[in-house]
Amino acid sequence: MKKGWLVSLAVLALSMMCLTGCGSKEKLKIYLPGEYMSDELVPNFEKQYNCKVDVELFDSNEMMYTKVMAGDSYDVLIPSDYMIERLIKEDYLQKIDVSKLSNFGSVTDALKVAPYNGFDPDNSYSVPYFWGSVGIVYNQNNVPTSEVEAKGFEIMKDTKYSGKIYMYDSERDSFMIAFKSLGYSMNTNEESEIMAAYDWLVELNTTMAPTTVTDEVIDGMAQGRKDLAIVYSGDAAYILSENEDMRYYTPECGTNVWVDAMVIPKNAKNVDLAYKFIDYVISYDAAMGNTEAVGYASVNKDVLAEVTKEGGLYDGNEAYIPRTGFAKDEVFTDNEFLRKKLSELWIKVKASN
Repeated sequence: MKKGWLVSLAVLALSMMCLTGCGSKEKLKIYLPGEYMSDELVPNFEKQYNCKVDVELFDSNEMMYTKVMAGDSYDVLIPSDYMIERLIKEDYLQKIDVSKLSNFGSVTDALKVAPYNGFDPDNSYSVPYFWGSVGIVYNQNNVPTSEVEAKGFEIMKDTKYSGKIYMYDSERDSFMIAFKSLGYSMNTNEESEIMAAYDWLVELNTTMAPTTVTDEVIDGMAQGRKDLAIVYSGDAAYILSENEDMRYYTPECGTNVWVDAMVIPKNAKNVDLAYKFIDYVISYDAAMGNTEAVGYASVNKDVLAEVTKEGGLYDGNEAYIPRTGFAKDEVFTDNEFLRKKLSELWIKVKASN
């Protein structure tokens, strides 16, 4: 899942450097979403461990899956929860030996229990990288907070905001808000519930004149171009830091909470260095640099406390810390039937306006 707002050109440059000048140094090959890492993380790791890191970027979990299934070898992958569940089912991943991770105890406890670890219930195959939620960013000058809290995702269908909303161009996220608004699980297999969510989205598309975008929502809301938008929490944290009129809300009806995590494939060529990299990423200094640059919630509990305390970088930023303790929140599961069905229906939804 592509998330984040920092365009890290330096990461691409590092990848090219490793292809041309790694020499005899030990090498590590990692594959992660674009715009999802601080510029300093890889150079600092290379310096500390006297190695070279080859970084490759993917646009989607599905793109990553296709490439690794074709036989490409990586030492560390950073996919999303539902894709990790699929890789576990297909016996593609090594189990994680946490005794090799000196910093594993620093991982926040919320990520070791449901719903956040639903894709890896025993925390056996993955180590969290970033975590977050999906919610509503709204202009509090034009949309009353009380109204957003009362209506939840239904606010996106209030016709007085027609032409003033952004929808995210993702069948998973769009159907999620329809499912949750209707009181269904976002992992449902019920045909009637799926079609009810489809009707919900078609009605929204035909009455609300939404602008359907991906990362363009970040600048759009930061500049106040629309009043309402569906946004990932890390992107929302950036929007709120740029525009004091914007607020973030995750509805009581439940939402998608997610985790992107580090895993080691069975065909990894440098497992020892992979463990060192994973342990480094969750260390205090590396995790601090990553969350400052990318804007998503750190998995390191001490970093999380530091940046959200009074005077911290994300002090008062309601989008930064993912919520916990809401029974209706869910992570996406690997559901082939639902995946295919939503892909077919999303085409029809987008064609309906």
